Amino acid sequence: MIKATNIHKYYNDLHVLKGVDLNIKKGEVVSVVGASGAGKTTLLQILGTLDRPSQKEESTLIINDVNIMNLTDKNLAKFRNEHIGFIFQFHQLLPEFTALENVCIPAFIKNTSKNEAEKRAKELLEFLGLGHRFAHKPGELSGGEQQRVAVARALINNPELIFADEPSGNLDSESAENLHNLFFKLRDEFGQTFIIVTHNTELANMADRKLVMVDGKIV
Repeated sequence: MIKATNIHKYYNDLHVLKGVDLNIKKGEVVSVVGASGAGKTTLLQILGTLDRPSQKEESTLIINDVNIMNLTDKNLAKFRNEHIGFIFQFHQLLPEFTALENVCIPAFIKNTSKNEAEKRAKELLEFLGLGHRFAHKPGELSGGEQQRVAVARALINNPELIFADEPSGNLDSESAENLHNLFFKLRDEFGQTFIIVTHNTELANMADRKLVMVDGKIV
């Protein structure tokens, strides 16, 4: 599903990623842990195609049999929209839109029809226990509900890959546990691959594989 070789990232003189090698199989739930500043979020952004690695001759990034390094910005954005979903610590819901509308946004970007997008969004929200919250705006939802709306939004285009950056960082312990269990339920139900950056020890240890980052490398 993902094969990364010798991934580097520089920000001016700051060398953040120092030759990361990574293989992730389809259907795996992989956690990435490490101290703040170890490069976890930078790695997640590059694997998720939100940022590009610094060019090195030996560097490769293959996702779903596509060489990401060779894509134009336009084709990269299309690939991201169709194949990748994101769940962030701060759910990034748009406050002026309802739960249903927020979930539909990536589908509209993909040019899915309104009827089809709303049908799929309602199915996902019902699956996530939010069938009674379609018309509620984020400010009317609890933290756990908002995060589940964000999960539905990440799933709307049926992506093969889900990237999550501290997804339970703002949740109480019960909501966090529910979210963690949900990831594995989704993997079993839909076959997605999850890569999760987390400081939550329980979530990290639940994963099929735990990767530890130290000073820009996986150790």
